[in-house]
Amino acid sequence: MAKGKPGDRARGGFKASRHGTGQRASAAGPKSAQKKAAEAREAAGKKHVAGETSRYLRGAKISPRKIDGTETVVQLVEGTFQAYNSGRLREACQLYTELMLAKDVTVGLTLTGALTPAGLGMSCLIPLIEAGFVDWIISTGANLYHDTHFGLGLSMHRGNTAASDVSLREEGVVRIYDIFFDYDVLLSTDAFFRKIIRAPEFQKPMSSAEFHWLCGKYVAERERVLGIKNKSLLSAAYRCGVPVYTSSPGDSSIGMNVAALQLEGYACTIDPNQDVNETASIVLGAKRGGGKSAIVIMGGGSPKNFALQTEPQIQEVLGIDEKGHDYFLQVTDARPDTGGLSGATPAEAVSWGKIDPDRLPDAVVCYLDSTIALPLITSYALAKRKPRKLRRLYDKREANMDVLRAEFAKSR
Repeated sequence: MAKGKPGDRARGGFKASRHGTGQRASAAGPKSAQKKAAEAREAAGKKHVAGETSRYLRGAKISPRKIDGTETVVQLVEGTFQAYNSGRLREACQLYTELMLAKDVTVGLTLTGALTPAGLGMSCLIPLIEAGFVDWIISTGANLYHDTHFGLGLSMHRGNTAASDVSLREEGVVRIYDIFFDYDVLLSTDAFFRKIIRAPEFQKPMSSAEFHWLCGKYVAERERVLGIKNKSLLSAAYRCGVPVYTSSPGDSSIGMNVAALQLEGYACTIDPNQDVNETASIVLGAKRGGGKSAIVIMGGGSPKNFALQTEPQIQEVLGIDEKGHDYFLQVTDARPDTGGLSGATPAEAVSWGKIDPDRLPDAVVCYLDSTIALPLITSYALAKRKPRKLRRLYDKREANMDVLRAEFAKSR
């Protein structure tokens, strides 16, 4: 075997020319010489000057401000959330606020987990909707059902997970982990939905966006009569023209009541085909209008897939040239290695065409409870950004569908 020459790879497979034998320390360089150089500097009392030329050392130095109780949420996020999932939460706040909330970006939000029962509809989602920071929504039906309790003047309470569920059942109390409410809350809400869904305007096939828009109209009227305001997400979405979809219409008490009314002969039908095409048209309309598309995912599950599948629907199924969503932000507690959609990474989504590969650096996944992350993201965004003009995408559904139909016709 020929002897190595200067510049050839040294022991360990690293180029000697890259790491050298000089004063600058390198984990891949000669350890003895580097150790002696460091000891010589210390003995001479010389100040260490780091040779931080690596591209990996371009991030801000970790030097957080002292917490003294006067800091704002913005100061806490930017100055204290340095690493691990606090670091990812900082990145999520900045991605959402600095890039997603630009004027030309259409923001879709997905909701899973019992967020509205915990009050996050009132505290976070309604303020984001009214500020123009959320343009369209895909939610579990359960979040929308429990949201309606508040719009009807019904109450939910903090509880204790150690309470006996047998005792709760005997006393007519239902729980969602540590949220307690009276069983009659369910019965009253069911009665409300059955009453409004019997109205003539519901007696046809429709998208879940139209269905929820009609429901929101009635909830808003109930709020007016009761003299309450800003309690219901459905009501706020109705007022602001934000279309609200659900990826699984039958998987909630709202869907259960729709099904019950069908047994009575009523014709209300939520058509998932309309949902698939309308959501795809929102994304295509944003792109063809010269803008960008962003998806914010709270949790995962079916709403996550329903939002992200808009791009495969456009590209794979309809044959329309597209590249994927521009921005991706997810807050989740799901792991990627179990194969579930909730934990699937944005990098994996690239292989499906769901995420634009050129935009992958602008994707953030924060492994955190949504009930912690969402209030912080909301406060940060409202502090950093002025409200945007409402897009009122509900009112533009047919215009967006015209774009989709035209592009589909070209592809054929």
